[in-house]
Amino acid sequence: MSQQGTIGSHKTKIVRCENGAVGVWYHATMVVGFDLNEGFIRLDSDGCRTATTKTRMNQASSQFRLGFSVFQKNWDWFVTLPTGETVPFEDRMKFDVG
Repeated sequence: MSQQGTIGSHKTKIVRCENGAVGVWYHATMVVGFDLNEGFIRLDSDGCRTATTKTRMNQASSQFRLGFSVFQKNWDWFVTLPTGETVPFEDRMKFDVG
């Protein structure tokens, strides 16, 4: 079982920009991007809805204390936002930090 508290390293990199934005890349997709100064989080699976993609998203949320979680129910993906609201997952979705 993978560790949920920190981001795994296989095919994964974390890119920090000078303006404070952070991107978590898995393969060639920025699966999580966030800018706490601007107050937003962006999620994207690029159509690759795998267990590892979902795990990287949840690991990023945990490691950076972003307050969201991604889960699957009956093959569909959902996101529990930092506000506690649960919404259907959409690629390139963007929401407020909370």
